[in-house]
Amino acid sequence: MPKVLYFVVFLVLVTFSANSLAAKFPVSGAEFLNTCRQATAKTEKTYRLPKRLLNAISLTETGRWHAEKREIIAWPWTVYSEGRGRYLPSKRAAIAEVLKLKAKGVKNIDVGCMQVNLYWHPEAFSSLEDAFDPAINTDYAGKLLKKLQKSSRSWNVAIAYYHSQTKKYYIPYRKKVMKIWQEERNRDTKARMAKAREKYRVRREALREKMEAVQLRNIAQAKTAGKG
Repeated sequence: MPKVLYFVVFLVLVTFSANSLAAKFPVSGAEFLNTCRQATAKTEKTYRLPKRLLNAISLTETGRWHAEKREIIAWPWTVYSEGRGRYLPSKRAAIAEVLKLKAKGVKNIDVGCMQVNLYWHPEAFSSLEDAFDPAINTDYAGKLLKKLQKSSRSWNVAIAYYHSQTKKYYIPYRKKVMKIWQEERNRDTKARMAKAREKYRVRREALREKMEAVQLRNIAQAKTAGKG
């Protein structure tokens, strides 16, 4: 194999390895795996949003594949700027990253569970502490989504405009959100069906045990009567 080809293969392997490591969730981040999901669920109820819609947007914005859980997880300490996402291990680290970007003069920065843009929404948060507070971050996103739906009278338009009002950007974004939203609703349906099946199984088992008890009691009574 030519030396140039060896070098190219080496670079590919190194790049793949680096990307794989970057894609891993922080070892100490287990406690945050459901943070965004819980926050979006609460906000959906507060503003009477369609169930799992805000969660689907959050997954679209910050979702990453979790190998052990085998599902996409939205990460609360996500920062997106300069064309790439940064998945930080903690709130403190996320705030530090934003401060570093601002020190460089970067203004276009998306933050938190819902990736609210600090440049286009300067009044959204009173501080970076609030910006990375999952409850406050999702609350602002929920109000924004509700406002977009009210003005357009369409959830499809609201989903699209949450990301951009430019067609070439919002069409693929909306498509991705709708796909994830459907998957999330399917998960809910499967969970409900599994719960219903388990409830039915428990009832059947209880009924079977009750019938067996009655049969045993009848047998015992028959034996007693026979002896008499």
